[in-house]
Amino acid sequence: MNSLEEQLKNLFPDHDPKDVPETNEEPTIWMQDDPLICKYEKRKGKPITIIEGYTGADSDFKILAKELKQLLSVGGSFKNEQIIIQGDYRDKIMKFLKEKGFKVKRVGG
Repeated sequence: MNSLEEQLKNLFPDHDPKDVPETNEEPTIWMQDDPLICKYEKRKGKPITIIEGYTGADSDFKILAKELKQLLSVGGSFKNEQIIIQGDYRDKIMKFLKEKGFKVKRVGG
């Protein structure tokens, strides 16, 4: 049985795999001048961290939500132009956002 590479060479004899450009770039997220609001609340007795105040595209904010959830290994959601992270991770989230280049403002608690 042929390997996948050999099969591809048979299908596309003119293709040189070295010509394919490397695309390891992270998706760029729009940076804003206004600070993001990072606040702490308790809902149904459980702590949550809310990030709001993003004025860019919803898709960019969803990417940011996904990165935060992966970084912290916790659940969360994106609703009503807010990122809701389960647990109190204000310090870690603020550090991450500052490293990304965002201005962050801590509110409450």
